[in-house]
Amino acid sequence: MGRLGYSLADWLSGANPPPIARFLKMDMRSCAGGESVLAMRVEAAHHNPMGTVHGGILCDLADAAMGTAVASLLAPAESFTTAELGARFLEPMIDGLVTARARVIRKGRSVAFVECEVSDEGGRVVGRFDSTCLIRHA
Repeated sequence: MGRLGYSLADWLSGANPPPIARFLKMDMRSCAGGESVLAMRVEAAHHNPMGTVHGGILCDLADAAMGTAVASLLAPAESFTTAELGARFLEPMIDGLVTARARVIRKGRSVAFVECEVSDEGGRVVGRFDSTCLIRHA
């Protein structure tokens, strides 16, 4: 397993999450085989001027879930970067636990397509996201 794989394992164990995950207090619940589940608790500190969770916060969570799903399929000499991120916000979120469930739809030699659903504690889907990731070879 390459450097990226070890950092996924560290994050999954809770030992060493990446800086953005520490900052937003994201918790990795699972990550393997092209699927990843991340969660975080949102509150007033994450609100926009309308008093709901800022869409960028949900994008950060979804992007991290989709990125780790892709990373779980990479060979040791591979890395990736997000080339495109799509977001559809379906319901407002105010506070509570949000969970992002991501899965790789297709991974080729140079591109991976990923989708993610973000839901609240009651299972209500608050957003759907998709991503195109470029695979890089060392």
